Amino acid sequence: MKRLLPLLIGFGVLVAFVATLAFLVIKAREKPVIYETETPFVTDIVKKAVATGAIVPRNEVEIKSRVSGVVDRLAVEPGDEVAAGDLIAVIRIIPDLGTLASSESAVETARIARDIAKEELTRDESLFAKSALSTAELERSRADHALREEGFRAALRTLRIVREGQAGGSADVSTHIRSTVAGMVLAVEVEAGESVTETNTFNPGTTIATVADMGDMIFEGTVDESEVGKIAEGMDLDVTVGALGDLLFEGKLEYISPKGVLDEGAVLFEIEAAIEPQEGTFIRAGSSANAAIVLDRREQVLAVKESVLQFDNGTPYVEVEVKPQSFERRDIEVGLSDGIQIEILSGLTQEDQVKAGEKVNQ
Repeated sequence: MKRLLPLLIGFGVLVAFVATLAFLVIKAREKPVIYETETPFVTDIVKKAVATGAIVPRNEVEIKSRVSGVVDRLAVEPGDEVAAGDLIAVIRIIPDLGTLASSESAVETARIARDIAKEELTRDESLFAKSALSTAELERSRADHALREEGFRAALRTLRIVREGQAGGSADVSTHIRSTVAGMVLAVEVEAGESVTETNTFNPGTTIATVADMGDMIFEGTVDESEVGKIAEGMDLDVTVGALGDLLFEGKLEYISPKGVLDEGAVLFEIEAAIEPQEGTFIRAGSSANAAIVLDRREQVLAVKESVLQFDNGTPYVEVEVKPQSFERRDIEVGLSDGIQIEILSGLTQEDQVKAGEKVNQ
């Protein structure tokens, strides 16, 4: 019994050693790998350059005041449709005291001169009736009276303009601000009672409202300098508006800025494109949008995912399955790529199975 115990212990140790060794061998054994395959497919490939920007009216007009004063009444609100000549606002003139005093003094001076000329004309007509005054002197007296009368009327008109902003007798007075174009009122920049300044040579004046034709919208955006060399006027665009989800608008590139602008370390070039409106769809001015400029297009061509390609010194190739899980190299010729799919010009057919990746059995 004493001799049997060591044998049993040794046998147990041996069994444990063998079991451990077998476990390590099994764990170290490589797991079999099964490669996934893909089949070439027929699709459309479109190469695009992306621009970010906004949808804005082509023509946006600021309606400004022609006189200085206070807004007495507003006739429109944002969103209203107006025609050219429609009333936008009425301005109440607040005359300058110095100019007003000068104009009133000019009226009084002209009145005195007119009264004197009238008295002289009356006296000269009386002398002419008595044959005591020549015809030439009477005509001079009449001309002087007419000039003084006109001077008085002119002084009155000037005074009324200073006081009221108009000379009277005209429906299109300067205190009535009217739209110069037809369209929609996008914004009213002032409130009733607010002071405004006139438009003149040295001052742009206060903007009363902004009016634009919302039926003629364009995309304004920017492209990176790495893309600007690939685009040209006349190219097609696909425009998506952030506020309208996946709705797509077709467009045509009209303008590319000849000068770039440095923005946060990148040089950007401004572009403009006309977009085709869609019936029943209203695009609000200033809505953010993205435009995909179509650089090149291939329709219904054989293609594969670009991820299956491999390269040998710049030569593209794929691995084609010749029998289950057995692959051979095949050089191919490729064409247009959109970054995800790439056109196959030669080397593959739709019946081929191309190695795409590997799947490890657990």
